Amino acid sequence: MRLVYRVLAYIVAVEVAIQASMVVWGDAGLGKWIGEGGVLDKSFAENGEAPFVEFIAFPIHAFNGMIGIPVFALLLLITSFWVRPPGVVKAAAIVVALVATQITLGILGHSVPLLGLMHGLNALLLFASALYAARRAARPAATIPAAAGDRTVTPV
Repeated sequence: MRLVYRVLAYIVAVEVAIQASMVVWGDAGLGKWIGEGGVLDKSFAENGEAPFVEFIAFPIHAFNGMIGIPVFALLLLITSFWVRPPGVVKAAAIVVALVATQITLGILGHSVPLLGLMHGLNALLLFASALYAARRAARPAATIPAAAGDRTVTPV
């Protein structure tokens, strides 16, 4: 079960990297399209057509952020209850909390653009936390020093 936990944690980290790649790819395509004479106004969203190839990055970013990453994060938390090293449940809970924060910032960022700064920063925290969660379960339980409040683990 430790391997499943680690794979899920690494998947969350990879998904966050994909998110960053998609939003920058879409933004770069939008900038190029505008530079070539494209017009971005309210009718842009109502048209229903992708005016440039990189536009696909925006719905991928939205779907991945609203469905993909949350599913993997919740599976990580559920799996954490069957993994022995201390601190894995807390690490998975932090990942889930950061995912919830990320979704909230992403949604509210459309109304309050300043929250986009926090959305980007939180993505970095989420990426690091997912890697931490994966590494936390990588070592045998006996080699991880117990943190304050963690239960004492004895080798089996």
